[in-house]
Amino acid sequence: MALVSAFLFTSVLLQIAHCAYVDMRIVNGSVVKAHSRPYMVSVQKDGEHVCGGFLVAENFVMTAAHCWEHRGVKLTVVVGAHDLKKTKSASSRVEVKFYHIHPKFDSINLLNDIMLLQLNKTVMKTNNINWISIPKKKKQEVKAKQVCSIAGWGKKSEDGDSSRRLMEVDVTVMDIKECEKTWGQPFVVSSLVCTKGRGGFCQGDSGGPLVCKNTAVGIVSFNSNCKTPVVANVYTKISKFLPWINGILRPEE
Repeated sequence: MALVSAFLFTSVLLQIAHCAYVDMRIVNGSVVKAHSRPYMVSVQKDGEHVCGGFLVAENFVMTAAHCWEHRGVKLTVVVGAHDLKKTKSASSRVEVKFYHIHPKFDSINLLNDIMLLQLNKTVMKTNNINWISIPKKKKQEVKAKQVCSIAGWGKKSEDGDSSRRLMEVDVTVMDIKECEKTWGQPFVVSSLVCTKGRGGFCQGDSGGPLVCKNTAVGIVSFNSNCKTPVVANVYTKISKFLPWINGILRPEE
């Protein structure tokens, strides 16, 4: 772990973490075509949306580790949803059976910010429910300058309310060195992906996927602010955690 200028950098991330922790609506985005992203789930506490997430198997949801802010609090996931204020037959609330949080998750600096929620039942594929592919190789890189997308039910602005309907926006992957420069301090780049663009994420979007070419390559983790980010939006790079992920999803292999 190469955290340089630890005191200053940690102070910055502590402020960022509060933004991400509170929940992390897509900024400058648009409402998605209903159920066009069947892998998206709403991670909820006491029936209220707190984070995004995405199906990676019939009984597993991937999300950010910081979404389980209070250990012992029970989370549920809603699959097949578009408008969270409407009850539809396509929507389904599922209890979480096990919380697989990365053993090296650093809640202060938001490193290794990844968690798998094992559901207490399998979900069936439908037109509105499906899982998304993740990278297959640990060294699979996310190429700079490619246009990808994010989605979520988070806030449209820091002072706004969460969106009732799923929203999306395109973002551009940054060169990791450029990302470091925007933050002003070096950080652990090998396990992170950064994006820029006219839009981004906000509170309530944490845990959602960064999708490039129909593959989830990153997990929404943290940013500096939701209004007009002066530094990059940062995601956990999924490929770097494949051994741990596969050990949970496919323990018999």
